[in-house]
Amino acid sequence: MAISKPLLHTCLSPALLNLYDVSNAVVVIIDVFRATSTIATALYNGAKCVIPVDSVAKCIALGKKIESISAGERDGKIAEGLKYGNSPFEYPKEFIAGKTLVLTTTNGTKLLHMALDKGAGSIITGSFPNLGAVCDYLLSQNQNVLLGCAAWKDKVNIEDMLFAGAVINRVKNNFSINCDSSQIAETIYNDANENLFEFIKQKNASHYLRLSNYGLEKDIQYCLTADVANVLPFYEDGKLLVHKK
Repeated sequence: MAISKPLLHTCLSPALLNLYDVSNAVVVIIDVFRATSTIATALYNGAKCVIPVDSVAKCIALGKKIESISAGERDGKIAEGLKYGNSPFEYPKEFIAGKTLVLTTTNGTKLLHMALDKGAGSIITGSFPNLGAVCDYLLSQNQNVLLGCAAWKDKVNIEDMLFAGAVINRVKNNFSINCDSSQIAETIYNDANENLFEFIKQKNASHYLRLSNYGLEKDIQYCLTADVANVLPFYEDGKLLVHKK
């Protein structure tokens, strides 16, 4: 008798999360520009942990309570009342090693808390900088998977879909995928794979335009580069920590 494979679905927007059962699934939070790229980078560079919070007020309050770096953005810019933002380049080893980062972002940290509220089986974060670590983990777990795209204020975006497609491209033989949004994501990734940056630029991706208007093309290039911060952020007891194999 054939052993049934675990299921894999892709949720292209937080507004669609209610359509999926996440109670026995690994939920991958995807916010390529830039929350999950920055989380992977901070942890790769030695951060003790990242505490994701869903509001600026909570971020500021928690930062005052515990010894930490409070950081976050709204609409692509450093949030009012915070000193640090959401660029991976703000968190080099010499700055972040051994420290706790409290982070709030427009889309990614919000989706993480939504998945928690829905009773997600487990939560990890994914981005191109830690693509390999995400795929290795999903293949090792043999559990249902939901690839959750943070999108932009509930509107579907290209870069999160591309990352979902990259994951599907690598792991699909080990999963049962009967999900049109997964098929769309992989199709777009296959079209873009030769040069993700040029693809996003040519398509006038909304988040590309938003960030490049702030002079953040270097961030965009980095966030589309595979395996430059190849650790697995795993959510446990309110914190994202590097998952130990």
